[in-house]
Amino acid sequence: MKPTTDYAPTMSLANAQKKAELLGKIRQFFAERKVLEVTTPILSHAGNTDVYIESVAANFHDQGKLTTGYLHTSPEFAMKRLLASYRVPIYQICQVFRDNEKGRRHNVEFTMLEWYRPDFDLDELADELAALLTAVTGQTIKLCQLSYADAFVKYAGIHPFSADVDALRQCAIAHGIRLDMGSDVQSWLDLLFSHLVEPKLGFEMPTLIVDYPPATAALAKMSIDTDGHQVARRFELYMHGCEIANAYDELADAKELADRFDADNRTRQQLGLPTMPIDAHLLAACDDLPACSGIALGVDRLFMVLNQLNDIRHAIAITTDRA
Repeated sequence: MKPTTDYAPTMSLANAQKKAELLGKIRQFFAERKVLEVTTPILSHAGNTDVYIESVAANFHDQGKLTTGYLHTSPEFAMKRLLASYRVPIYQICQVFRDNEKGRRHNVEFTMLEWYRPDFDLDELADELAALLTAVTGQTIKLCQLSYADAFVKYAGIHPFSADVDALRQCAIAHGIRLDMGSDVQSWLDLLFSHLVEPKLGFEMPTLIVDYPPATAALAKMSIDTDGHQVARRFELYMHGCEIANAYDELADAKELADRFDADNRTRQQLGLPTMPIDAHLLAACDDLPACSGIALGVDRLFMVLNQLNDIRHAIAITTDRA
């Protein structure tokens, strides 16, 4: 294949300047709140076991021995190790990597803001998220909340926790969705959410979706909702139909976490996906991890929404396909 001679970046100078200003405002916000900025490794011996996220593998030599590592999909595991030792609020802005991600809102490499707050519950974290958005936009931002179940009923006309596979399939067909997710209930829910619910969220005001199905939040604590369903203590922020941030009331039970990682790997095996080495350091840190909530925010997507851009290429200096 003849290499391209077009070296131009995908993001304009004007947008690069605006994005630098956004990053500066984020850092100023956390500095004023005495949240410590940290840096953790991008390359790790362990990988993400999540069935729906693919890590980018990288070969390197460790004391002369050829080793396969993984570029992190999030700084979460390493940051929790720091949190277990430092026990103070921390944040990080870094590049993260997710394989096979390309599209109008996706790139293999992207910029993530992640922060952890000891002794914050999800409501306090949501308040801080609103304060951050207010600081970077210069406008007072308020967030509305909608449960995952209520969002499904409102926009898809079906209850996600009581519908069976046949009902979910019929819902998809009724809305002209022809994909078949087999017998996997959560895959059907993810399909319907992405097609029918997500595009409607966060237009009148930024919206937090709360009380997710347990299968969607591997590292979150669980609770029981008002209808008696087990739900994950998690929220996601949506703005103009785009997912911007994902937050958990963080699980710090090493045995439960190990069981979830093992279950992920069994599912990966069944699906023909590579099993991932489990992060033993994270499990060891769980015993010392303070009660906390944490959140990951896609900086490029936030920049897209704030500047009314229709493609992530315009929010990233050089996208993976041109790197």
